[in-house]
Amino acid sequence: MPSELDQRLTAKTARVTASGTPFETGFLDRGGSRLPVFARAPETLTELFARSCAEHAETEFLVDGDVRLTYAETHALAQRVAAGLVTRHGVRRGDRVGLAARNSASWIVLYMGVLMAGGCVTLLNGWWAGNELAGGVALAECSLVLADRPRAERLAQAGSAAPVVVFEHGRPESGLAALLVGAIEISALPTLDADDLATIVFTSGSTGMAKAAVSDHRALVQATYSFVVQAQVIFDALAPDGAEQPPQSALVSVPLFHVAGEIALFLQSFLVGRRLIVMPKWDALEAMRLIESERITFFAGVPSMSVEIASHPARGDFDLTSCVGFAAGGAPRPVQHVDHLRDSLPHAAHFLGYGLTETNCVGTCNVADNYLAKPRSSGPASFPLAEVAILGPDGLPLPAGLRGEIAVRSVCNIRGYWGNPDETAAAFRDDGFFLTGDIGYLDDDGYLFVVDRKKDIIIRGGENIASAEVELALCAHPGVAEASVFGLPHDRYGEVPVAVYAIRDGHRLSEQELRSHLEARIAAFKVPVRLWRENVALPRLGSEKIDKQGLKARYSQDWEGAKGAL
Repeated sequence: MPSELDQRLTAKTARVTASGTPFETGFLDRGGSRLPVFARAPETLTELFARSCAEHAETEFLVDGDVRLTYAETHALAQRVAAGLVTRHGVRRGDRVGLAARNSASWIVLYMGVLMAGGCVTLLNGWWAGNELAGGVALAECSLVLADRPRAERLAQAGSAAPVVVFEHGRPESGLAALLVGAIEISALPTLDADDLATIVFTSGSTGMAKAAVSDHRALVQATYSFVVQAQVIFDALAPDGAEQPPQSALVSVPLFHVAGEIALFLQSFLVGRRLIVMPKWDALEAMRLIESERITFFAGVPSMSVEIASHPARGDFDLTSCVGFAAGGAPRPVQHVDHLRDSLPHAAHFLGYGLTETNCVGTCNVADNYLAKPRSSGPASFPLAEVAILGPDGLPLPAGLRGEIAVRSVCNIRGYWGNPDETAAAFRDDGFFLTGDIGYLDDDGYLFVVDRKKDIIIRGGENIASAEVELALCAHPGVAEASVFGLPHDRYGEVPVAVYAIRDGHRLSEQELRSHLEARIAAFKVPVRLWRENVALPRLGSEKIDKQGLKARYSQDWEGAKGAL
């Protein structure tokens, strides 16, 4: 039976999306499927920026250290960047323009500016090593890269061929001097439509090869509206009758180069006039200081972040009562963490969402009392856009309670993988469903439970790590004969990568030498936290593949005593 909260959420969603409302729903026919859409949404992000920055012109938008910008000031800077990209750097409609940097006000201005110039902003993972950054630039065929100094140096060391414009963080007026033009030539900026390319975001493939997920403007605008409607409905359902939502502010503590930070935090803010307080790097103590000093109302991150706040020894030194929503995604929380959050932060509602790069973060959401009642669930499909199905081996939907592959369909899904038609065809069905590679089931109330992954992916604190990529990096060392990489549970990160390897006859290889080899080739978060050496060949299955599950079972016994030391 649907809970009382479920019934309120359903009724309020129907009211918010009814005919004649700003969030009125209609339908779009695509590929033989009839997909729900927000009929009154703007066609493009550039139109969304212009509308929202005019509506909230004098409202403070960005707080980044001592930098404070209103919506109008941010939009004016982005226009100047866009004009500079077109007139100085020759950016044309559809060009891929890489953005490689940590979170900052300048990152946000550049993101907007690339789109307003007609470019497809290509979000490069700021944690990548130089060869990974260069690989992403080459894969997306970027004509230009905008990079802060550390990432520009990594790209140069890796020998990337694409031209790079270096910018500084801090005040955008000075840090973006190489891009800003004084007199804005608005006529030089192109007119875009919903089908124009907007973003490329990278996702780890199970084979270890990065995939460039490309979205059009329609998908991103509709995803943004989906999050706004969801937030409004939840507030209306939880708040006392007649209560008005106070001015909103959110802490940006997750990378903006991932869809959760990009859409659920950044883009959603335009529609509600929300203030964003930017954190360059995660630190629980600094997060609590900012929540108190900036009166932050909403926090979103990977599950470990809110648990760190709730468990911090200095938790009682800060007033966190302004923050009435703590949301997480990337992986389910352990049940004991949910109980701890409820007890430590009783004034707040807690949320868990399920969405992927390929769905532009739209999928399911579990909220407040429903989350406490079903803490292992990621919630029901985000109405009205998302549809979630559990598919059997024959590709047909399975009834409630049976496990199968999770599939998601909505207008928010990406167009496909840039330059990779085979992977696109394998992941997207003709009826519009994206095959997630995750295994799960729906209960009788339509709540999704994610129980396993079909793909060989490790999720460390919300970051996807392809086991195959790390295995290739290990085996690139001349002393390594073979290796197997898998995830093991960790209290803080959910799971972390570990490796078992065997060395070649006649070679001597220390663990530190192997770690140095890995650190030069892959991002730090991908480097295994444990490297176990086998003195014989790794065990094989009948297919002659390495018996990864057998190794995982054996080393899990040693792991229980080791994980607390990380």
